[in-house]
Amino acid sequence: MSLSRLIARPMLASVFVVGAANALKNGAALAEKAAPVTGRLVPVVQKAVPQFPSDPTTLVRVNAGVQLAAALTLATGKAPRTSAAVLAATMVPTTWAGYPFWKAETPAQKKADQLGFVKNVAVTGGLIIAAGDTDGAPGVAWRTKKAASDTTQSAKAAAKDAKKDLKKAARKAKKKAKREVARAQRSAKREAKLAAKSLPGA
Repeated sequence: MSLSRLIARPMLASVFVVGAANALKNGAALAEKAAPVTGRLVPVVQKAVPQFPSDPTTLVRVNAGVQLAAALTLATGKAPRTSAAVLAATMVPTTWAGYPFWKAETPAQKKADQLGFVKNVAVTGGLIIAAGDTDGAPGVAWRTKKAASDTTQSAKAAAKDAKKDLKKAARKAKKKAKREVARAQRSAKREAKLAAKSLPGA
């Protein structure tokens, strides 16, 4: 792991450790802001997972627990790409519930919510970059493209070799045919001479 990643990952994770700890401690207070979001999301999720909890306080704490676990694994460099992707996914409901500037009743509140919303969007962008960071190793897209290129090159090489083999076989067959024709001609001449000698008066 490079020095920049060693430093940057804990820095990026720190905001989630602090935020998740606060959410776990004050879940009931944050549930009020989360209720409009959970009220829309829960019915959709429960269609696929009927056992999915509907209590806003529980959901706030579950989200915080997921964020805390993912933040710790990101900070320590264990499955950093997966951790970053999980954190990015949790930012959608967190930002939607935490900074609904479109509902603000005062200009000051709207401005504060807009700032918080944009900050979360910026953090999410950083997480998306981290989720795609291969730490210097070739990514899936590159490996797939390389494998396809290697396969194409192998197929071309095999076709070229096959073409060479066919040409070589054709040349051998042609030479053999010429030798057979020449042998047949020589044999015919000998037979003709013998036949001519055997004729009366020859």
